[in-house]
Amino acid sequence: MKLRNLLEKVNIVSVASDLDMEISGVCYDTRALLPGNVFVAIKGFETDGHKYIDAAVKSGAACVICEIAPFEEISYILVEDSRQALALISAAWFDYPAEKLRIIGVTGTNGKTTVTSLLKSVIEKCTGAKSGLIGTSGIMIGNDEIPAVHTTPESLELQKLLAMMVDKGCEYAVMEVSSHALELSRVHGIEFEVGVYTNLSQDHLDFHGTMEAYARAKSKLFAISQKSAINIDDDYAAVMLEKAAGSRFTYAINNDSADLVGKNVKLLSDGISFCALMIGDLVRFGLPIPGMFSVYNALAVVSAAFLIGLDMKQVSEALPMCEGVKGRAEVVPTDSEYTVIIDYAHTPDALEKIITAMRGSTASKVITLFGCGGDRDSTKRPLMGEMAGKYSDFVIVTSDNPRTEEPSAIIADILEGVKTAKVPYKVIENRKEAIFWALENAQPGDVVILAGKGHEDYQIIGKEKFHLDEREIVAEYFK
Repeated sequence: MKLRNLLEKVNIVSVASDLDMEISGVCYDTRALLPGNVFVAIKGFETDGHKYIDAAVKSGAACVICEIAPFEEISYILVEDSRQALALISAAWFDYPAEKLRIIGVTGTNGKTTVTSLLKSVIEKCTGAKSGLIGTSGIMIGNDEIPAVHTTPESLELQKLLAMMVDKGCEYAVMEVSSHALELSRVHGIEFEVGVYTNLSQDHLDFHGTMEAYARAKSKLFAISQKSAINIDDDYAAVMLEKAAGSRFTYAINNDSADLVGKNVKLLSDGISFCALMIGDLVRFGLPIPGMFSVYNALAVVSAAFLIGLDMKQVSEALPMCEGVKGRAEVVPTDSEYTVIIDYAHTPDALEKIITAMRGSTASKVITLFGCGGDRDSTKRPLMGEMAGKYSDFVIVTSDNPRTEEPSAIIADILEGVKTAKVPYKVIENRKEAIFWALENAQPGDVVILAGKGHEDYQIIGKEKFHLDEREIVAEYFK
């Protein structure tokens, strides 16, 4: 492909290159660069791609896309925003795959993974069309699964995945859209048919700084969506509605002014049931995942399904047949008289929701085991400790992914909150030992919640990733 074709939609400041040269590929990491590639210098979390321009040229880069003009006499294109340029160049390289798919994006702090997974399933059951999925727990092209590194991949990888979906015959793509992806232009240039907002609670403040900045980042999805589905029970809904450029559709449980309102909600031990009142129509829906949060997730799915034109009767028949998502209120098979739940809850709000959901399903004790990630927002640690202490009967504080922080320091932050609730607790730093202790001490009828890891099958200590799958640990204990 000629360089000028790659740059068709890019906002260029100046050109110091032959626009008719042939390009062999697109790259933003010199370790993966091949001769003839365009190298796009982007600013990352730990380093700046502009530092590696010399290395890229020595490795055979045909042209460099950058925001700062190089001192050397090399072939380069100066742009205003190299991250946006990478997104647009990547789309061009893969022949604009997003334009060939009906794309639904879901953003919010909690619920994204469940909503996207359920929506993919509902679309396929109702239409028979093949669909793709991009999110935290993995990437799916039809029934084929690919591991995920980021909730929303970098724009080059994202466009490649969308192209694979097109090649494999997908008509729809459902994706989680993280605040990082929106702030870092990973989805720049993509027009979403529907954007869905679930909720906002404290998370990622190490990156965004304030809740207001976090909300503004999330709201960017609705500026690039033809239609928006917004949960107006959430405190930050107004920020999302204000940014929505297309048509706006709202859902709620507590606000009767919403376009879709959940009524007659029934919380069951093995799922939920509710009536959806929408434009004079009343349809009953069910979902085999317990908790009030599941009602909101179901309403988000129903809203998106309505906006892409699915028949509500078919949706009501499809939703109860959908399976739960790995690591989201996942019941682990055990040879015991108590229940073990694995859940990804890693924010104060998510932890409160899973504990209160399980509280409603047992008359016995709720035992919550959790930790907090290192090198991440430390201000939420005592808040998570407070939530666990407030709603649990017993708390076990352990390690999550400590990364480069000392696990004991992270635990100390958590205990500030746990102690305010005056709940019995125990500290066991080693996560496997902590799980064994919880299983050893649980009594018939209790619910043991293993929170924070969810779908993850690893633990990051220092900068190394070690295998750790809580399902395997539970199975090992019962052996």
